[in-house]
Amino acid sequence: MPVNITSIKTSSNGVWEGDNPLNFAFPLLIIQTTLILVITRILAFVFKPLRQPKVIAEIVGGILLGPSVLGRSQEYMARIFPKWSTPILESVASIGLLFFLFLVGLELDLASIRRSGRKAFFIAAAGISFPFILGFGIATVFRKTVKGADKVGYGQFLVFMGVALSITAFPVLARILAELKLLTTRIGETAMAAAAFNDVAAWILLALAIALAGNGDSHKSPTISVWVLLCGVAFVIFMVVAVGPMMKWVARRCSSEQDVVDEAYICLTLGGVLVSGFVTDLIGIHSIFGAFVFGLMIPKDGDFARKLIERIEDFVTGLLLPLYFASSGLKTNLATIKGRKAWGLLVLVITTACTGKIVGTFAVAMICNIPARESLTLGVLMNTKGLVELIVLNIGKEKKVSSLFANPLPLSLLLGFGQAVN
Repeated sequence: MPVNITSIKTSSNGVWEGDNPLNFAFPLLIIQTTLILVITRILAFVFKPLRQPKVIAEIVGGILLGPSVLGRSQEYMARIFPKWSTPILESVASIGLLFFLFLVGLELDLASIRRSGRKAFFIAAAGISFPFILGFGIATVFRKTVKGADKVGYGQFLVFMGVALSITAFPVLARILAELKLLTTRIGETAMAAAAFNDVAAWILLALAIALAGNGDSHKSPTISVWVLLCGVAFVIFMVVAVGPMMKWVARRCSSEQDVVDEAYICLTLGGVLVSGFVTDLIGIHSIFGAFVFGLMIPKDGDFARKLIERIEDFVTGLLLPLYFASSGLKTNLATIKGRKAWGLLVLVITTACTGKIVGTFAVAMICNIPARESLTLGVLMNTKGLVELIVLNIGKEKKVSSLFANPLPLSLLLGFGQAVN
């Protein structure tokens, strides 16, 4: 029975007044969040001996909570995850995603990328271009075999597919290297620098894909995409010219000479994340792009960036970000992957993504006179998948690029499990 969301109240009057808390927005959100955290924490403990990052537990948790497993019970879905609660849960999850991408930009040191030299640049270029090119072939296969894939423009379909196959999950790679105590080694530094190059290029390509895709209408005027791209470039220039120097001033005011960081500067920075996300969403690029660029503007050589990370990282990654995976899992039904053709396409995408990344990185690393063993290790590390791919695929689904993105979790999940070889 349809529910008018405007009739939903925020909080109940309590059970003694005869109210069921599950029929009210805020108590239900608390139950949903608690359930998600419990499931993902238990799975993280189970997967720890397999050396899997927490993102895998969160993805699996989302699938378990969705229609693939627990969601097969209609009563469960109607009580715990009713349709009217979806916009509320997704809004809170989007805030977590916004601040997570801010943290990614905050931890990405462009100066260290420049110091890494041409070796890391060439490795990154091969790691993103080879699977990107292979993505053209995959896109052609999907347009001929997947129903509805030919209803969108070929250009944006190619770019989305290329980005999804070629991107390296920089934050996941950073955590894997830290857990394995490889961050300060030569191979760790090379992998991080190459992944940083890859990350920046991939987000630029993703912004291009979003500008081309618009709302999924393949018949829209090309001038709209041009205006979106120009406004996006203007936004980046403004951030570099105006916001960058301002954040350097803020960082100096919060240097190590100061005993405490003024809360006003923390609030100013967090407000800047939200405003940057709003501006890029207003332009027609996803809000996460604005948050990512704003994170890049924060100086990395002082205490301010470290204190920012200390204050918000656990709250964002521990509480808000798992909600994003859960909301994705609630929209994913693995039972829809039926027949040899569907499973064959899934295997084809996974094989192409892994082969393109590993072979491309390995070949260029060998050309750069890196020993074969280290070159292969670099290829496997650069093949780190998980969170970022899921974000890209979910954006593709939001923009109605193709029914290919109807079930983004299996690809991210299986690619993520592949990192056990690390």
